[in-house]
Amino acid sequence: MDFGKFIYERNKKEREAKRTQKKVEIKEIRLRPKTTEHHRGFKVRDARKWLQSGMKVKVTIQFRGREVTYPEIAMEDMKEIEEALSDVGVVEQRPNMEGHRMVMILAPIKQKGAKKK
Repeated sequence: MDFGKFIYERNKKEREAKRTQKKVEIKEIRLRPKTTEHHRGFKVRDARKWLQSGMKVKVTIQFRGREVTYPEIAMEDMKEIEEALSDVGVVEQRPNMEGHRMVMILAPIKQKGAKKK
């Protein structure tokens, strides 16, 4: 077999494999424990739109100063966000503390019988 032909075939297979791959994009919404209901509402609305389009959503609550001593406030916010998005998304990673931030990842719900494009 010709080496040039071998390289060509290999590159052709790699291009085909790359074409069939699905990229998963992660969008992020950032909040603080003192974020008002109104602001959280339109952040959740954006997250709903992203989940419906097939993207994952990372919800981050950033603590500053002494706010870190009250993680239960942020946990309550995370539960409310999870409940608000339960019809379009499922929790992939439960809320957990990473330094001065609490992070939760939501993934879109898989549709039964959905065709791949």
